[in-house]
Amino acid sequence: MGSFKGHVLPGTLFLLVGVWHIWSAVVRYVSSPGSFRVRAWSPVGGGRVKHLELYVVTVGAFIDMCIELLYSTHLKFFVNGVLNPSHMNDFEHSGMLLMFFIFGLVALLTDKTRYLPLPEGALCLMASAAFCAEYLLFSFHSTTHKGLEGYYHLLLVILIGLCVLSTISGALFPTSLAVDLISGISITLQGIWFYQTAFTLYGPMMPHGCLLKTNMVSCSSADSEVRGELLANLQLFVAVFFTLVGVIGSYGFAASKYGHSDLKSTMSVLDDRWDGD
Repeated sequence: MGSFKGHVLPGTLFLLVGVWHIWSAVVRYVSSPGSFRVRAWSPVGGGRVKHLELYVVTVGAFIDMCIELLYSTHLKFFVNGVLNPSHMNDFEHSGMLLMFFIFGLVALLTDKTRYLPLPEGALCLMASAAFCAEYLLFSFHSTTHKGLEGYYHLLLVILIGLCVLSTISGALFPTSLAVDLISGISITLQGIWFYQTAFTLYGPMMPHGCLLKTNMVSCSSADSEVRGELLANLQLFVAVFFTLVGVIGSYGFAASKYGHSDLKSTMSVLDDRWDGD
């Protein structure tokens, strides 16, 4: 069983990175459609804050990993010569976070030094490996998720799977705007869903008939559990809807402000054809 803070912290990191990934992909495309390339990470300008996204990923994963591995376990790693069974959940999370830390560190070394000149496709595959570790963690967790809690985590696993597929596709289709946008959208939705899970299972949005008791979510009846699952479906639909609206709005704003002349001329031709029809 997790906690409110344990879901909000990774949710914040994923949400920040996902929203920035969407905006960066849109701006890069409308600014120069012909030279667009998928990015495993997106630079912030060209000055000192250029690598801000990578610092957020690397430092955020490192801090979260220290919380899981050092604070939560109280340094009691072994009991009677074996890994402490009471903290297997923390060890699993630490391993997953280590993958994101490695990705951020390798990406920084690739861009800031000459010692590890990996191509963008390789970085996309490294990102997919980190999401794969996360997918496996939530699919085969040592903490068994059942009932309503299990359903929220099942939807999370689906969103993580989309992150895996989209980052792999970034290596296979390096000039596709759709692939880059899907990657940003799936990361954003994962962040939103971490927040939604926190507020639903550990906060004020617990469905009627269900409650958090002795570190477990239990529902008074099968109907209450089904109603909670239907509510989860609605919450995910709302998250997808507003994310897509945000993407469309971002594209329209970016095209009007940063749009390349070729893109604007293409849009004008399409407008003329539409008016003619």
